[in-house]
Amino acid sequence: QVQLAESGGGLVQAGGSLRLSCTASERTFSTNAMGWFRQAPGKGREFVAAIGWDNGVIKYADAIKGRFTISRDNAKITVYLQMPALKPDDTAVYYCAAGVLGVAVLLPEYWGQGTQVTVLS
Repeated sequence: QVQLAESGGGLVQAGGSLRLSCTASERTFSTNAMGWFRQAPGKGREFVAAIGWDNGVIKYADAIKGRFTISRDNAKITVYLQMPALKPDDTAVYYCAAGVLGVAVLLPEYWGQGTQVTVLS
């Protein structure tokens, strides 16, 4: 069972930035990517970004494309989500996931516990 540990969430003013980190306990043959989803209050969980472990292919949701940047450190089995210029609409619980990279999104197999990001207007 893969364990995913997230960190880096918090409370920031609009325009501020945060960097989320997620470290996996191991890699498995059933997964080839890691990434992030988010769930805002009263809304469903939505895909944010993902990156392939071996080929570095990156997928972004249209809502954050051009703003957020996902990166990885293979040696540490860690992915990062750099989030500059945050908006109140970015307020959500951000979940790390490990799974298979699809055409446009990550197909998750494992989930982290989530980390809260709150952006104040």
